Amino acid sequence: MAERGAYAKGIARREEILRVALDVFAREGYRGTSLREVAKRVGVSLPGLMHYFESKEHLLTAVLQKRDEVDTLGAGAAVTDLIDGFVVVMRHNSDVPGLVQLYLTLAAAAEDPTHPAHEHFRSRFVLLRTQIADAVRERQAQGRARADLDPDHIARMLIAVADGIQIQWTIDRSVDMADDLERLWDALAG
Repeated sequence: MAERGAYAKGIARREEILRVALDVFAREGYRGTSLREVAKRVGVSLPGLMHYFESKEHLLTAVLQKRDEVDTLGAGAAVTDLIDGFVVVMRHNSDVPGLVQLYLTLAAAAEDPTHPAHEHFRSRFVLLRTQIADAVRERQAQGRARADLDPDHIARMLIAVADGIQIQWTIDRSVDMADDLERLWDALAG
């Protein structure tokens, strides 16, 4: 019985670390956050923090996974489909510049197949492409999108634009990421 309690406590502590890290990275950014600061806010030593993760890169990847989970839950109540949800998340991203910075930094590093975030991004893109393509098909069936659109191609392009517009936004905060994505969809959907 003690093992189950210790296991549950370990899971709870890991979740606490991820919640705190998500908050700190959102406010302080990738370059402005030290793992020592995260450990301090959780109330553990740096080695204690790293006990729950294989490496700094594994922790950062877990933070992005937590961000995706939180974004999905947060957007779900306010939208009708994944295209609308994508726009809601892009709007939210302007409130969490540190997480956008973390996302872009890890996405670039994840091109290396041995990087801990590689599989996260690979599976994330597969899932997003599938879900967005399904949303395009649904809108086509409802007459809300042109019938001649290739849903799979549109999904890839929307993801590419979203990632690209985030890069532009990190350099020029006057860029309205959500508006640009909405306007592109409106132009495509006809």
